[in-house]
Amino acid sequence: MDSSRRKFIKGTLSAGALLAGSDLLASCAVFRDTAHAYDAKGLPLSELGKTGVKVPKIAMGLGSRFCTVKDPETACNILNFGLDNGLYYWDTAASYENKELGIISEVRLGEVVKTRRKEIFLSTKVNSRNPDEAMRQIETSLKRLQTDHLDLLNIHSVDSEADIAKISEKGNLIDIVQKMKEQKVTRFIGFSCHSKAALVKLMAEKGIFDNMLVAMNHYNGNTENRQDTGFAAAKEHGVGIRMIKVIRPRETVKDLDPQDLIRFALTLKGPDGIVLGIDSLEVIRSNVDILKNFRPLDDARMKELAYRLQPFYFSRELPWMQHGYQDGHWV
Repeated sequence: MDSSRRKFIKGTLSAGALLAGSDLLASCAVFRDTAHAYDAKGLPLSELGKTGVKVPKIAMGLGSRFCTVKDPETACNILNFGLDNGLYYWDTAASYENKELGIISEVRLGEVVKTRRKEIFLSTKVNSRNPDEAMRQIETSLKRLQTDHLDLLNIHSVDSEADIAKISEKGNLIDIVQKMKEQKVTRFIGFSCHSKAALVKLMAEKGIFDNMLVAMNHYNGNTENRQDTGFAAAKEHGVGIRMIKVIRPRETVKDLDPQDLIRFALTLKGPDGIVLGIDSLEVIRSNVDILKNFRPLDDARMKELAYRLQPFYFSRELPWMQHGYQDGHWV
C-alpha cells in the first residue's frame, strides 16, 4: 500500500470517523489509472455530467430485479451478455440483496468484474449514515466486487433535509465520498434521491457531485412544477442526471407498455439517461433494440403519455416515497 493511502486510513475525517491504525481498505490493492476498454457497440452515449466520460443512455440496474435470478450461471450470463452488447454502465449498491434467496448483487458482479474490469463503468452506493460503518461498507463493496477502485460512488437514498444535514456533518458521508475521490478509490461521486425535487436542488448546489440518480416522479405533483425539479441546478453545476424507477408506473397504471415508458423517459428534457432493472437476456435485447433505433417521441405523444402517467406522478402511496423505504431489496 502506498504512503498516501496509509496516511488516509490511519488519519481521521472527524473524531471517531476512522479508527486509527485500523485495517479499513488495507486489503485493497493500490489504485492505478489504467486505460479503459469501454465498447458501446454503436449504442448512443451521453456524457456523465462534467466528467467528460461517455456512457450508454441506458445503464444496467442490478438491484431487486437482478436479485430474483436464482441461478448463478444465468446471472453471470446476463452480465456478460449485457457487456458484450454495449451496456457497460453497471449500477449496484452495498444494500442490494435478496435475503430470501441469499443473493447479494455486488458478489455476483464480482465474478465478472474480476476478469473484465477495464470494460465496465462500475457504480455502487453507500447508505450508512454512521461514518465508521460507511467506511466498512465501502471496503466490503470493493471486496465483493473484486476490484481496487470504483468508477462512481453514490450516497444512497437522500430522503429529507434532515438527512442532508446529517450526511453533511464533518466527517460524515459527504466528506467520506470526497476523500474516496481524492484518494482515487473512486473516480467520480454522486447521490441518489427518490423523493422531493427540493432535495435534488440542495444536493446539486453543493457543487461537488458528478452524477445523480433520481426517481422519474421525484417531485410532488400537487405542489411542485416539473420545470423546477432541481435539474437546472444540476446542469449549472455539471451534475449528470440519470432517471430511475422508469418502469414502475406500470404498478399504478396497469396498461402502460414498458417500451413506451422507456422511450418517454429517454425523451424527457433534462435527464442524460436512465437506469433499468435487468433480470433476463430478453430484457437486455429489448433495451438494446430500443437504444439502437431510438427517436425522441413527438410532443403529441409525450403529452398523451404524461396525461396517462398522472395517477403515478400524483400518487402519495409510492413505496419509495415512504419513510424507511429500502431501495433495491426484494424482501
